[in-house]
Amino acid sequence: MAEALSIEIASRGNTIAVSGNESNVDTAQEVLKMLWEKLQRKQDITTNEIDAALRFSKGFSKGGKKNVTQTAKNSKVLYDENSGIKTYKNKLISPRSPNQAKYIEAIRQNDMVFGIGPAGTGKTFLAVAAAVHMFQEGQIERMVFCRPAVEAGEQLGFLPGDMLEKIDPYLRPIYDALHDMMPADEIPKKIESGEIEIAPLAFMRGRTLKNAFVVLDEAQNTTAMQMKMFLTRMGENTRMVITGDPSQIDLPPGTQSGLKEAMSILRDVEDIPFVQFDAKDVVRHKLVTKIIEAYDKHDFRNRS
Repeated sequence: MAEALSIEIASRGNTIAVSGNESNVDTAQEVLKMLWEKLQRKQDITTNEIDAALRFSKGFSKGGKKNVTQTAKNSKVLYDENSGIKTYKNKLISPRSPNQAKYIEAIRQNDMVFGIGPAGTGKTFLAVAAAVHMFQEGQIERMVFCRPAVEAGEQLGFLPGDMLEKIDPYLRPIYDALHDMMPADEIPKKIESGEIEIAPLAFMRGRTLKNAFVVLDEAQNTTAMQMKMFLTRMGENTRMVITGDPSQIDLPPGTQSGLKEAMSILRDVEDIPFVQFDAKDVVRHKLVTKIIEAYDKHDFRNRS
């Protein structure tokens, strides 16, 4: 925190002294208050929690003046259990940026949500967490996760192994997220019973999905026809979350991205929120944020 805010922090017993730029000292004070509140609630404090508190503390309005109301609201979101998602054995997945908090709230309040932005911002992870939570609460009967296997053009026949082995590399990120939410031995059992389905997007064609939480990941690699097909699979008591990064399209040249088209067509449709993430929401290694920002600047220069 001292490095991020260019301040000096010294501790003597249970007293902490902070020195530096007045605005940054105020931000550090807010961060420490947030972390203290988490400790009071017996919540874990890790490096990630400190980074999250720094993100939530940035409550400034135009002109550099502190937006006290927004800062207080952000502070509560960080430590309030109602702002997070509880999964297996009440494990709490807390938002680590204001946009993550908006995303979680959007998923709670709407049947269909788009999460747009770069890798590492928690789009897929939080969608899987929300699915597991609703399943464990009995609000839905099954979880369906799919991705377009665009690297193989969804022509999987040339790959070695049976069907599950062929599609596994394209769906591995979904498995990884599930393993963070549930006991590893439960996942294959639920897959066998049909309570969890993990499949390429092409497998959704011709179906109506009812009483389910459905996540379409890497949606930037859907074609326009595939996206329309997927969105119209929605049945009774079904939630859908569509995630993707329009800057990482792997479709053949000249092919329209279904995600980009949906962003244009559905942007003004009531009850379909689009939550936009950016480099500041990245919760991976700090270098990832810098890399994304550098590429964004490069792309902006090329468009100018």
